[in-house]
Amino acid sequence: MTRAVDLEGVEQTGWYSSPQSSLSPGASVMPARTQQLHDGWTVTAVGGPVPPAISAAGPIAASVPGSIHTDLLAARLIADPYLDDNERLLAWIGLVDWRYTTAFDWQPGNCDRAQLVFDGLDTIATVELNGEVIATTYNMHRVYRIDVGDRLRVGSNELSVTFASAIRYADRASLELGARPHVNHHPYNAIRKMACNFGWDWGPDVVTAGMWRPVRLESWRTARLAAVRPVVDVAGDRGTVAVHVDVERADGAGQLEVSVTIAGAAEAVRLNAGESSVTVTVTVDGVKRWWPRGHGAQPLYELDVVLRGEDGEQLAESRHRIGFRRVVLQTEPDRDGTSFVFVVNDRRIFIKGANWIPDDAFPHRVDRARYAARIAQAGEAGVNLLRVWGGGIFEADDFYAECDERGLLVWQDFLFACAAYSEGEPLRSEVLAEARDNVTRLMPHPSLVLWSGCNENIWGHADWGWEARLDGKSWGWGYYTALLPEVVAELDPGRPYTAGSPWSMSADRHPNDPAHGPTHIWDVWNNLDYAIYRDYRPRFVAEFGWQGPPAWSTLRRAVSDDPLTPVSPGMLVHQKAVEGNRKLEAGLVPHLRVPDDMEDWHWAMSLNQARAVQYGIEHFRSLSPLCAGSIVWQLNDCWPVTSWAAIDGDGRRKPLFYALKHAYADRLVTVQPGDGGLVAAFVNDTAEPWLEDVTVSRRRYDGEVLQSTDLRVDVDAWSVATIPVAAEEADAGNPIDEVLVVAASTARGLWFYAEDRDSGISPASYDATATKTSGGYRVTVVATSLLRDLALLADKVDAGSVVDDMLVTLLPGESATWEIMSSAQVDPGAFLDPTVLRSANQLVRGPVPDSP
Repeated sequence: MTRAVDLEGVEQTGWYSSPQSSLSPGASVMPARTQQLHDGWTVTAVGGPVPPAISAAGPIAASVPGSIHTDLLAARLIADPYLDDNERLLAWIGLVDWRYTTAFDWQPGNCDRAQLVFDGLDTIATVELNGEVIATTYNMHRVYRIDVGDRLRVGSNELSVTFASAIRYADRASLELGARPHVNHHPYNAIRKMACNFGWDWGPDVVTAGMWRPVRLESWRTARLAAVRPVVDVAGDRGTVAVHVDVERADGAGQLEVSVTIAGAAEAVRLNAGESSVTVTVTVDGVKRWWPRGHGAQPLYELDVVLRGEDGEQLAESRHRIGFRRVVLQTEPDRDGTSFVFVVNDRRIFIKGANWIPDDAFPHRVDRARYAARIAQAGEAGVNLLRVWGGGIFEADDFYAECDERGLLVWQDFLFACAAYSEGEPLRSEVLAEARDNVTRLMPHPSLVLWSGCNENIWGHADWGWEARLDGKSWGWGYYTALLPEVVAELDPGRPYTAGSPWSMSADRHPNDPAHGPTHIWDVWNNLDYAIYRDYRPRFVAEFGWQGPPAWSTLRRAVSDDPLTPVSPGMLVHQKAVEGNRKLEAGLVPHLRVPDDMEDWHWAMSLNQARAVQYGIEHFRSLSPLCAGSIVWQLNDCWPVTSWAAIDGDGRRKPLFYALKHAYADRLVTVQPGDGGLVAAFVNDTAEPWLEDVTVSRRRYDGEVLQSTDLRVDVDAWSVATIPVAAEEADAGNPIDEVLVVAASTARGLWFYAEDRDSGISPASYDATATKTSGGYRVTVVATSLLRDLALLADKVDAGSVVDDMLVTLLPGESATWEIMSSAQVDPGAFLDPTVLRSANQLVRGPVPDSP
């Protein structure tokens, strides 16, 4: 493939050198002078299938950072692409070339160099300054630094960036690179752009263009800090930081000094003329360790790096927040296969994880507050690790900073997903540049605990028929086993790396062997009922999940079908999975009948999603220490859609969210089938031993105790104890009307002998009250019958409301109270409507016979 413009004079760099950038809180470099270039931009269509209305509009105001879709939306030239079938109607946008233009004033100062810095160009961009092409770029995931000192004019300067259609570029590149397998109708593997921007089985096809991250002009003299990489170690309470510093010099720059300060300790090292790299090591006594959520606090230390000239003048300063901790990934052969265990500060951490996708199809809209809200929700659900999936982006520093502060570990994929990738030029150089850029940028964050080469590509090569189709062409193996681990070893020494997910830790084994390393379980959902989770004994589950619709208010905002049905046109637009609705219904019928009413259908599918995932997680946790963790697919959505997410595209908690909260609780009681009958597994994910009396009872649905035994359980910290259930309690006399209850003081496990559809569960019977409170509303329910999986779909009353819990099963005489956070003024009784106050009982009924 040939390129029209060489990138001579264009330097790849990282956001660690972004002064005052919203992308880099606590990780900024301050040069002599910075001019943000975010104002005054306009955009014009300059090629492709431009509708007449767009041509007639002429230049429109543009936002930087931003994207063409949001610019057109702000100008009221298009409808919201997230609503109804607008995605299809707006497909032309990705086929058009767009030119962004602004003007800025510049005055020469006491500086040696002036550089334009683009933190994110999406994607095929030609940059012009005062009518002269100064760069052509091909990678959304890199930062570009362009020397422009000899091209600037005193006074007004014109800057323009023209984005060629990424769709048409990818199509051409796929032919020039050689066709390779992928899972989309666009060859996203031929371009270094967010893969899911071309659509996914949960995401819209909205191929973007624009400056999606900040743009600025940096002017500096003598030298600047080009990269700062703090490599942290800790032994006891003594911390060590080896700060690797690269500098860029202006012509004639002489001796320099780099000083490092942290927690009152300081060191300085001189660089002689001509030297551009140095390592400054600082030792700090009395440090407090950074711990994952649930295992301790997250102390962060300010690291200050200052660059000075030979006269002592400060030239640049860098600030990061770092944490002292050690991370080891144990991948050791044993009698059961190969382990995959995260060890932080010498403590084995059971991973209670969730996969993370871009939180918006237009990622520039995700600011610090949105990251904070979503990551706080993850913590509320009990999550202690987020896996940043390889079909998205390297997230902004705000994401990792929030994880640093909240103690959520981060598994970071490199950006390769479900496809074969060329290892030839020019793609290889782009991959190397983006890897170096982003490893350097992200490595200071203590939350980052793993780099992973790819998502499902090694598995795809083994099982998806790629090898014959590739016919000897490269497919990415060299990236995952050589290039990427070499970059990590050089730039982020000590941080664990794995070739991909799933990965069996050896090229001699099937890559998705559950006995070795991380596995993905997708035969469940795609083909099999969720009960099959219990047939697995995995070492680590990096992906598994079940679909469900978004919250009702989200669905009704996005889809205006009238009547609304599971297969009405808008519903199908917002169901991206192949045969998704068929799989939803196939996965429901072993447990509940498929309802005819739309609101009942919505509730049934939401409930089944929650049950399926909780079923899997409880099984995986009961297998600890054999199984070292699970990462559910997925935490979040990027738009309103039926998907595997626990938090929908409008940020609302689905019933699955509350299932995660229960299944990932620090102390869990779960009943599981064992070799000789039922067992009760007591999972203690806390620092304190769990010692208490527990009651094991078999009861009828009407609450009558048929058999009961008291047990004393003693569970060590961070461990699991499994106790057989005696036959007297385990064996049901009448399976359709009995439940086994294993009750501790703060948790209990239930075992239903029959599926709801086959059981004797009766219509819901209860007494309920709803009252206004200072923060919203309170609902209390007292059960007079068995109430299974009682839920409060409060968003149906107030779309902005949040309820504190859901999916609670009550036996007759038991009660539960929910707090609803809401600022709306509504009749409290609305929360008691049977379409709002839901239970599985409402879904258990025989089929309605056809009329004669």
